[in-house]
Amino acid sequence: MSEEVIVAGWMDYEAGDRDTMLGQLVELGRRTLEEEPGCLDYAMTADPSDERRIRVYERWASQRALDEHFTTPHIKDFRAAAAGLTRVGVSLQAHVIAATRSMR
Repeated sequence: MSEEVIVAGWMDYEAGDRDTMLGQLVELGRRTLEEEPGCLDYAMTADPSDERRIRVYERWASQRALDEHFTTPHIKDFRAAAAGLTRVGVSLQAHVIAATRSMR
């Protein structure tokens, strides 16, 4: 069994661009979850304390699933739609998960 990958962090956009980018990311997430069985979770949220920040959380079944994600038609559509938006900062990390346990 391959190890899961979690992508987490944040992206900052010009204040006027954040909500537009968030809308694009929500649509990308919907298509990703529907069309890519290797995507286990995909959530992009507006940070309530920073008008520029989008929080990122993605969970993938494997590194291969994440790599394949970047070759999909919906990623190409997303990149075209987001091309005019201004990102002013980013901090994203990919974490390889060797073990998972419930926290009930």
